[in-house]
Amino acid sequence: MNLWLPAATVQAVEIDRLLLALLVLTLLILALVFALMLRYMVRYRAGSGLDRGEEGEKSWKFETTWTAATLVVFFGLFIWGADLYVRMFQPPAEALKIYVIAKQWMWKTEHAGGQRELNALHVPIGRPVQLVMTSEDVIHDFSVPAFRLKHDVLPGRYETIWFTVQAAGTYALYCTQYCGLDHARMVGEVVALPPPQFAHWLEQNAGGGTLAGDGAALFVRYGCSGCHGARGGGETGRVPGTVRAPALAGLYGAAVPLSNGTVVVADDRYLHDAIMQPESQTVAGFAPIMPSFAGLLGEDDILKLIAYIKSLTPQEAQ
Repeated sequence: MNLWLPAATVQAVEIDRLLLALLVLTLLILALVFALMLRYMVRYRAGSGLDRGEEGEKSWKFETTWTAATLVVFFGLFIWGADLYVRMFQPPAEALKIYVIAKQWMWKTEHAGGQRELNALHVPIGRPVQLVMTSEDVIHDFSVPAFRLKHDVLPGRYETIWFTVQAAGTYALYCTQYCGLDHARMVGEVVALPPPQFAHWLEQNAGGGTLAGDGAALFVRYGCSGCHGARGGGETGRVPGTVRAPALAGLYGAAVPLSNGTVVVADDRYLHDAIMQPESQTVAGFAPIMPSFAGLLGEDDILKLIAYIKSLTPQEAQ
């Protein structure tokens, strides 16, 4: 809880309320305990002359009631915190997805329209924003104090977090995980704009092509179309009626049965691992012949390939 910082997101307001409730409750219980201690220290001090009478019979009613009451109250705070934690990792379907790549010692962000930023992130206010984050080298940590946001960014994995900014402004971005000699220089800013200004910024900073468009070129350059088909519909195999590799058109968001008997959802993380670690993501019914592209493709290129795969529809593959 940072009382000197604005609570710039909807989640930040609730986090502050939760921490304030925990602080107030703890202080109340602490004050009660110390008040009782002080009362008995004074009342039953040596030489007070107070008639203490005979030793009373032991009763567990007070201890049981006190323990049960505090347990219920603190467990209520636990449920509140657990619910908030879960909701922070369940972005709404309409959330704007932005990709974040951490690298010693900078933050690279990419928008679906091809807009790219370095040590900066532009977002609209009033709309949920989902960040899909990964690292190209070591563990970093994406932290925006005004958002009450702090999340590890790991190499070779996709981590997601989402937020809704409620006030326009520029907010400091830090890496809060020591990542090397220039760790202190790995800073940036998050610029929150009203929707019309954000749309204007997207238009003014449009690159040469979209992520999906750049991914289509990579799809052909690295030979993906040789097995998955020119439009991701699957390439005919040597045996009539078979295909060499799974069709990619319409794959995103679908359930995928794997050769090990498990079923996974084809999300960004699955597609990333299927490209970098194909042996762990072999689709049931297909031979494990796909090569790994680890060391050949950077995280930037993988984002583009994933964007292209997500753009493929069964109708386009026909």
